[in-house]
Parts: sequence; C-alpha cells; structure tokens
Amino acid sequence: MTHDYAQKVRALGAPLEDKIIEWRRYYHAHPELSLHEFSTCDQIERELDALGFEHKRVAKTGIIATIRGEAPGSYSSSGMPCTRIALRADIDALPVEEQNKVSYVSQNKGVMHACGHDCHIAMMLGALHILKACQSAIKGEIRVIFQPAEEISDGAQMMIDAGALEGVSAIYGAHIWSEVQAGTISCAPGQRMAHTDWFRIDIEGVSAHGSMPHKGVDALVVGAEMVTGLQVLVSRDVSPFEPVVVTVGEFHSGTARNIMAGSAYLTGTIRTWSKQLRTEVPKRLKRIATDIADSFGATACFTYEEGNPGLSNTPEEAKRCERAVRQLLGDAAVSDYRGTLSGEDFAYYLEHVPGVFAFIGARNEDIGANYPQHSCFYTIDESALVGGSMVAALWALDYLQEHA
Repeated sequence: MTHDYAQKVRALGAPLEDKIIEWRRYYHAHPELSLHEFSTCDQIERELDALGFEHKRVAKTGIIATIRGEAPGSYSSSGMPCTRIALRADIDALPVEEQNKVSYVSQNKGVMHACGHDCHIAMMLGALHILKACQSAIKGEIRVIFQPAEEISDGAQMMIDAGALEGVSAIYGAHIWSEVQAGTISCAPGQRMAHTDWFRIDIEGVSAHGSMPHKGVDALVVGAEMVTGLQVLVSRDVSPFEPVVVTVGEFHSGTARNIMAGSAYLTGTIRTWSKQLRTEVPKRLKRIATDIADSFGATACFTYEEGNPGLSNTPEEAKRCERAVRQLLGDAAVSDYRGTLSGEDFAYYLEHVPGVFAFIGARNEDIGANYPQHSCFYTIDESALVGGSMVAALWALDYLQEHA
C-alpha cells in the first residue's frame, strides 16, 4: 500500500509545483517578524478555508489546522481519532534588509525571509492539497501546526502550551537548507542539530578623557580582548572531536570619539553537541571572561541563557521519512548530510513525541543559490519545493496506514 500511496502522491504533487512556487514567492514578498505574523496567518487561513479544513488561531500568531480522516474507523464513538499525528511549518521572518534583485523581493523594509520559512509555508500548503485529495482514504487525524516565533526560539513551546501536541503520536518537520544540494533530502536518525544557548558579558571599567588613557580602565579594549580570548575555549579548552561554536554577535561600547569607554557589553551564542559540554562550556566561558577583566582592572558579569535543546530524530520516523524520499525521488535523493550546529525549536516537540526533522536541499551554485541561511542574499532552487511537499504528505499517509 505504501507504494500505491507514493504513486498517488507523485501524481497529485507534480501539477502543484507552479502553485507551490507561487505561494513561496507571495510569502517571501510579505515577511513578518516573530509574533507579528498577522497578515501571514490571515493568508494561510484563507488557504485553509478554501480547502475546507478546520483551524483555530492560538499563541497570538499560530494556527492549528485539522485534517479529519474519512476512512471507516477513523474516530471512536466519543469522537476521538484512532491515531493523530502532526505536521509543522514555521512562519516568521528575520530582521534582515534583502539585497536580492527579484520580482518578489521583500516589500517590508528591514524584514526578510532569509531563513526559508516562506518555503516551509508553501511546502506545507502543497502537502495539504495532496492530503485533501487523499482524505477519503485517511484513517485517523492529521494536525497541522503553523508555528510563529521560531527565530526567537519561543514559538514551539508556545504552541505546545496551546495544546498542539495533545493526543499526537508522532510529528514531522522540515527545513529548506542551503548546505544540502537541491534535489536531495537528509533525514538521518539521531542528533541533527546542536544545543543552542546564549550569553551576555557586561564589562565595567572607568571612563576617562581619550587623551589620558592612563587615568581610566578602557572597557572597549577589555571587550576586544574577550572577543579573541573566548575562542581559546574552542581551540584549546575542548577536544577537537567535540563540536563547539562560540560566536560574539554584538559588541557595544563608548559614547563619543574622545571619551575612553567606561562600560561595554558583548552578546553571543554557544553551540554544543554533547549534553556534558552544554553544562561545562558556560562555566569555562565565565572563567575566561572574568580572568580577562581582572587582568585589566575591570569587572565582568557573565549571564547565560539556555535556549533550544539539541534536535534528535527518532530512528523509526527517520527511516519512514527516508523511505518516502526513496519512493518519491529515487535512491540518489537521500543526502548524507552530517548535521549542523545551527539550532531549531522543533527540538521541543521531539522532547514530547517521536518524530523526524528533514533537511530539504535547496543549494544550486549554477543559479546563485549558495548563500547561507540568514544572508541578505539568501535564495533557493525552487524546484526543490514540490519534493518537500510530497515527502511530508507521504510520511503522514505511511504513518497512518501503519498504525490504522
């Protein structure tokens, strides 16, 4: 039966390719920041209404839609589905000024779908059209989660708190990905993304006239030393076999060109692969920052904030996803991508239910689709989108068929 579903999904998906690209371009042109995705939600809900799917707005700018299977035995006499699974797409954009010269360039100044969530919406809508055509054969229920605020790591937990996972047996998610070649998909089992945590270092020195540096303690110089010094943890304080990234993303200091800065602050992110290092690295960073500040006669306050946990695919659901990729796109479409130290709040869902997170390859150097996520030049090979829609749909159909 799975092969029969694969043939049907291919037949239903292929004619949708142009429409999926059209959806992607619409959402790309109308990006909205985390927790401000109001127009995005309005447009998604119009698509859901056209398909006849129930839906409700939750968590301010999130949507939970329901595909009710129509096969006999889908629901008990009390109205409970025999099986309920979930599909998730995130919908928010980034504070990036787009530099691409395309007809569908962002119309919202300073906001861009630089991470591909426009693609996630479009691929999910494509999957919903496929599943709508299969609804009479679906036994059970599919919950569809359109999630806000992934970029600030709040959205998944907000949706969970709103009941998105109630009664859910398994979940599927995906990310369009610039490091995976277009036409291929990676959905390997085990850990795929890193623990994603945050830090801030507040430095207090002593301000002075710029011509009299010996009269003060230059917090800017202390901060500059820290930017370099923190990397000693990666290069000398952690085994080369342990993936770790420490990135300083902000450095703020000074008030005027002739005043030596009396204070400064740095903010950044810590990415770790192992749970043990996730616990140890903040302590080591605090030690380094404090020692550097002491050596200059300044003080440093280190603040650490835990973010997303590492993301790990359940072996069984990763296998199901890989099977879908092979059946729909061929054996060569299975990518051997090893994973990334990027983070994703989809990991929170996987702490509650088994599931899989797939990387949909969109890299194509021949058309300039080789910029990383979050770049102002980020773009994709749009031919990858229809495959993403089909794999999501087949994963869902295969799961419900097996657990009917």
